[in-house]
Amino acid sequence: MRHHPGLAARPPVRYTLAVAGSADWLRDAVLYEIYPQSFADSDGDGIGDLRGVIERLDHIASLGVDTLWFNPCFASPFVDAGYDVADYLRIAPRYGTNDDMVELVAKAGERGIRVLLDLVAGHTSVEHPWFQRELHAAGPDPEGDRYVWAAEEPRRAWSADLPGTPAWVPSPGPRPGWYLKNFYDEQPALNFGWATTDEPWRDAVTDPGPRRNVQALKDVMAFWFERGVAGFRVDMAFSLVKDDGAAARGNPLTAALWREIREWMDATHPGAVIVPEGDEPRTAGPLAFHADFLLVIKEEHASLFDNHAAGLLPFQEPRDPFFDAAGRGSTRPFLDAWNAIRDADPARPVILSTADHDFDRLCCGPRTAEQLGAALTFLFTWGSVPCLYYGDEIGMRYLPGLPEVEGSICNPAYNRSGCRTPMQWDDGPNAGFSAADPARLYLPVDPDPDRPTVAAQERDPDSTLHLVRRLVALRRATPALGGRAGTRVIHDGYPLAYLRGDTHLVVVNPRREPAGIGTPHARGAEPLLVHGVEVDGDAVSVAGFGYGVFAIG
Repeated sequence: MRHHPGLAARPPVRYTLAVAGSADWLRDAVLYEIYPQSFADSDGDGIGDLRGVIERLDHIASLGVDTLWFNPCFASPFVDAGYDVADYLRIAPRYGTNDDMVELVAKAGERGIRVLLDLVAGHTSVEHPWFQRELHAAGPDPEGDRYVWAAEEPRRAWSADLPGTPAWVPSPGPRPGWYLKNFYDEQPALNFGWATTDEPWRDAVTDPGPRRNVQALKDVMAFWFERGVAGFRVDMAFSLVKDDGAAARGNPLTAALWREIREWMDATHPGAVIVPEGDEPRTAGPLAFHADFLLVIKEEHASLFDNHAAGLLPFQEPRDPFFDAAGRGSTRPFLDAWNAIRDADPARPVILSTADHDFDRLCCGPRTAEQLGAALTFLFTWGSVPCLYYGDEIGMRYLPGLPEVEGSICNPAYNRSGCRTPMQWDDGPNAGFSAADPARLYLPVDPDPDRPTVAAQERDPDSTLHLVRRLVALRRATPALGGRAGTRVIHDGYPLAYLRGDTHLVVVNPRREPAGIGTPHARGAEPLLVHGVEVDGDAVSVAGFGYGVFAIG
């Protein structure tokens, strides 16, 4: 690991919210995801930065969230928007410095907000010094290769993550042979070993190269834990040991690797957390991660919200989402996935997001701001750990047809640019995001003259912004609406109705047409937050796009 002058000379900042005590805080958390390129630009270069986030911390705190999740902030050539890391121990200069991150963590901590970083564990950039060393070597590293190399293109190619491109890439340097990539060609896969070692180029998980990389993950994590970071969301967490899933169900060798890291964390940084990209495979051993993540790009989340404005990836099937005005969707795919996770461990935290950097926003395609109330009410009262994607608190929309920027069009049929546009702060130039010339912006600002902004919605008590604040405040004030009480569905169609902790009733109707149910749980219900819902004895009538939260019993 390479260390950085100036940081090593002073004691690391200790962030007591993160490193002391138990990681149980995650069960009560409300997350806010920041795509750093697009949040706030403090220096006028057209790209968001950490100083911009620091200047906007009061807005974030006003939402009631208590955890920030940043997409990758580390030094990178940005072929894949920072998911191609060239130095895990240095903040990318476009965002600022390591000192800026330390300051951000400290100032967020003063507001009761923790910080999670994205850890790209399975691959690096081709520009990382580790890869450059092996690329320019005559043969295998005597300490053990950090990457997966083969003298000739393997007969049995490992399946690629990106359809239509090869998984093996010819060496572009002096070292002969081929290297394995994880996603783009510029993202060589780190070597954590193979489940089957029947080829000479396949290391076992116990070989020197894989063990060097496991230690490197610990070193990277420790470096940022010591600077106050509360944990990591791990990108492609179960891509590490190759052929693991094919050789045995549940990726057992990768799971064992993460259990080793979790045991180290519990001993050295017991208040910190790790969260995987997706849900953790169940194996015979204990779970390594502190939560599951019902990913927005996968079936369980897509069945709720995805109207395919960004397009479809090859593994996705078009379906009518449940939260849609037409009212043709179903909650069953989501409920089946939720129940599969919670049945084995009812206390298991499960993160559910409004959207993210890879996915349509809530407000996309024909979905309008009027429809957001039902979706937001569900997300903040369901019993998951909710994650609010930046801009969703004001109903920013997904913008179709934007240009490819830093790998955003990862498949010809799928464009991620539209969910990565600049945050809309006010009616000033570039919506208050940046003082740069518009031509220099990372991505264009929404050109709609009626685009929502934070400033305008601050003045409107009926805005999406104020609804988000009310929902988070209600969740905070009502433990039964948080992540610890049980959730029991009493009607899984339109309207969706469920009980939280047997003391609260929630009903949401995402469709345009009214809906209703009869339930004895409605008798004497006390409205806490209601829009378009009427209760008369056992009868609950919900207007189109209506929602309501009630105290019962």
